[in-house]
Amino acid sequence: MKTKFLFLAIACVFTGIIFHSCNTQPAKITVDISRSPFEKLSDYHFFVGTLNELKPNDRLIPYDLITPLFTDYAFKARFVYVPEGKSAPYDTSQVLQLPVGSCLVKNFYYPEDFNKPEGKRRIMETRLLVHREKGWDNLDYIWNDEQTEALLDNTGGIKKVAWTHYDGAKREIDYLIPNKNQCKSCHWRNDASFSPIGPKIRNLNRDYAYADGTENQITHWIKAGILSNAPTGEHPKIANWADSAHYSTDQRARAYLEMNCGHCHNPKGPAYTSGLLLNIDNTNLENLGICKSPVAAGKATGGRLVDIAPRDNEASILVYRMESDDPGIRMPEIGRSILHVEGVALIRQWINEMKYPACATR
Repeated sequence: MKTKFLFLAIACVFTGIIFHSCNTQPAKITVDISRSPFEKLSDYHFFVGTLNELKPNDRLIPYDLITPLFTDYAFKARFVYVPEGKSAPYDTSQVLQLPVGSCLVKNFYYPEDFNKPEGKRRIMETRLLVHREKGWDNLDYIWNDEQTEALLDNTGGIKKVAWTHYDGAKREIDYLIPNKNQCKSCHWRNDASFSPIGPKIRNLNRDYAYADGTENQITHWIKAGILSNAPTGEHPKIANWADSAHYSTDQRARAYLEMNCGHCHNPKGPAYTSGLLLNIDNTNLENLGICKSPVAAGKATGGRLVDIAPRDNEASILVYRMESDDPGIRMPEIGRSILHVEGVALIRQWINEMKYPACATR
């Protein structure tokens, strides 16, 4: 009899272990705005399974932008987390005002072969924007060489990375990881606030291949309950700078400048004193740079007299600064150490096709 009971007890324990292991749920996402940031990315539980696979946990929604910021050809895997029961109001006038407790997660990575983006890759850093009670807090987690973990490091750094480019050529760069203060050069606003840049309705209005099927991102966010008070009908949409089949050169160039320059060069941005406003809402040609003299002269002008000289790329300061690799001249100042060949070619084409009257360049 004792043997029988012992057997039953062991069986019950063994069955319980199996049941528990089969029903273990992944830990919920942990974004505690009342405490200090975690030292390890894994402690947030943003991702399930192997960390570097970046498989999102519940409530972490992947997204992409129609026209993204260029960062030395790095790919980005973006995600948004909004606490349950909270949402951002639909707003087409500015970046979405995500509620306190929200977090934007952006992973910068390089595929070994750009023509096989789903293949082996190296993740360089994961940047978090956490919305705390007093505003947005920027945190940077740098991945180790083993690609098993990313550790909090707001001091920045440099890491070599190599890849096979679209044309089959081997490339290698010193990838620059900005420090906490450098991030403010793009995200800072004149009202003394730190703000996200990319998540705007017009830049999110595109389809995304989610795990359960392809759907428009705006529609998906509404269904997920993280976007509220959205109207029915069409939503504004920015041009895809790389899509020459569906958008004009002007539409593509303005979208490119909006995303790569407009976060600083706008009426509320840190570069507003230059008078050069490259945000897509600007319709004033002089503020756009057409025949506009720079506010400050010096080596950054390259001896050129105007920001944009219609049909004259070589006389345009904008092109000169976009092509420069001199840290004291190049634009954008942060996030670019090499030339964006395709982006510069687009801006050159845009200037070359301008119908505005020529301006004095000498």
